[in-house]
Amino acid sequence: MVAIHAVHYNFARIHKTLRITPSMAAGLSDHVWSLEEIVMMADGYLPKAAKRGPYKKRNAA
Repeated sequence: MVAIHAVHYNFARIHKTLRITPSMAAGLSDHVWSLEEIVMMADGYLPKAAKRGPYKKRNAA
């Protein structure tokens, strides 16, 4: 949640004093990001689902 808030604050929120987003002021972005763009960017970092291997057999004690 903190990371999503930080991305929204820096890439999607226009600040009153700057009149642009901080990422645009720093030259990292050329437009105001939408929430859909933030979600698609975050979705790209999810690990790919892989086939799980067999479980270890337990020794009956």
